[in-house]
This record gives sequence, C-alpha cells and structure tokens, in this order.
Amino acid sequence: MHVLSRVSNALLTFAVVLGLLSALVAAAPTDGYERAEAAVAAALDAAAEGQEVLGLAPTPLKKKKGKGKKGGKGDREYENGELPPVEDTVGWVDPRLNGGRFIDYVTNKVGEPLNIIISSLSDPFILTETGLHTYVKSIGFSEECLGLHYGHIHEADLGDGLGRKPEQFLGRQHYFPIMGTCWESVRGGHHFRAWRQNGTEANSGAWFLGASEEMDSSKNHMIVEDGYNRGRDYIVEQATQVTHWKGMWWKGEVEWRVGLLERGSRGVNHGIEQDGRVAILTINRL
Repeated sequence: MHVLSRVSNALLTFAVVLGLLSALVAAAPTDGYERAEAAVAAALDAAAEGQEVLGLAPTPLKKKKGKGKKGGKGDREYENGELPPVEDTVGWVDPRLNGGRFIDYVTNKVGEPLNIIISSLSDPFILTETGLHTYVKSIGFSEECLGLHYGHIHEADLGDGLGRKPEQFLGRQHYFPIMGTCWESVRGGHHFRAWRQNGTEANSGAWFLGASEEMDSSKNHMIVEDGYNRGRDYIVEQATQVTHWKGMWWKGEVEWRVGLLERGSRGVNHGIEQDGRVAILTINRL
C-alpha cells in the first residue's frame, strides 16, 4: 500500500511537471511571461485538487487588429511611430478607418506621404476645386505650366469609399506672375498634389495634400534630400501668414499630428526619409 502511494504521488508530480512545461511552451510565443505565469498558477491549482493537467494550455490573447479593407488582412503592426487609426476627428476622417492610407500610390509598392490636410472647418470656398485653385495662388502656387501635366499621375485612397482615385490638382510653385510655374517645371521647387475626401463612407470635404520639393528637370524632378518634410513645412509656413488674392484674405492655423504616418522611408518613393508628421491646416477667411 505504501509503495502504491509513492507511485501515485510520483505520477502526479510527473503530470504536474509536464503540465507546467506545456503551459510555458504554449504561452511564451504569444504573450510572454505574464500569460505563462497565469497558466502556471492554473496548473498548480489543478494539481492541488488532483485534476488532470497534462493537456493544460492557455487560451491565447487576441491580437490587436487594424481595420483593413473588407476581405483583406486585418492583422497588422504599427511601427516607427505610426499609431492605430483615430476616430472622432473633426474636419477630416482618418483614411485608415476604411482601408485607406497616408501614402499615395506612385506604383503598387511605393508612394509619397500625404503630409498636409486642409480641414473642412476651413473657409467653405477653399473646399471647392475653384476655391482651392484660387487660394493656393495667395501662398505662391498655381496650376501647371500652360495647363499641361508633366509626369506621373498619382492615386490616393482616402478611405471614403471611392478607392484609389487620381490626383485632382497638382500645384507648382509660382515664381513670377507670367508663366511662373513653367520655371518651376524647369528649375525645380515646391509642389503638391491634392485629393478631396468626399465619398459616401467619409464625406468630410477635407483636402489631403502630398507636398514635396523637387530637383530641376535635368534630374527628372527627383525629390531633394528631406524633400517631403521641406515641401510640407514650406506650405505650412506660407499658409499660417496673412495671404490674399483678388480681394480675398486668409490666415491659417496649424495642428501637428504624429502617429498617422510611419516615419522613415519604408514604402516611400525614392527611398527618402520623412518624419511622419502631418499638418492639419484650418484656413480662415479674414
């Protein structure tokens, strides 16, 4: 009887050890020591009550999921300063809530950062295409040289239900009153592309801009070093001053946002790093 008791205790101890090892192996890859610690405690409690513990394994914690496109991959990681999509924003909607992103599409693999938002709290006139064309003249930009487009048409998905759509406006730095953007096309300088968020899933009316500074035409308008940050900052500097065009006066306010855009160069055209900051502009009529 004594021998049987010892054998029974040995078997129980062996079962506990195997149960603990099973719990640790199952828990560690998913949730680390915190999950494993909970599993160990459960195993000890079960052993104390004489229950079977050989098959004990913890239920994995659910991974955080980002909201991707329907039918697409929901799981994703937020790295290099990017944070999950933000809700309840005023004057614009985070494109990532509905599968969009803050990088446009030059190709399927790379794009350029959408680093400025003109909030729909701005002067209503600016939220129209005619109004935007008029307003940007007050900050030193205008339509392309002779109204002709040179270069690649970019697309952007603003998460508004319209999917990837082509740029609606390309503004170039206007160096002087007559044919000033033609000089920018040759010499290089600041420019931006613009899309309006106006689909049924996110009809904010805000403008999303991808701003940058480019080299001259002999270098095929490559982006200058730090050109995405420089292009954004140049427009913000102009917009936050008092500006005017044909009797209309404006002054902008800026809110800087981080976490909407991953900093660095991953997925960015030309492999040029950018700091991940997005400027939210509200342009007020004076």
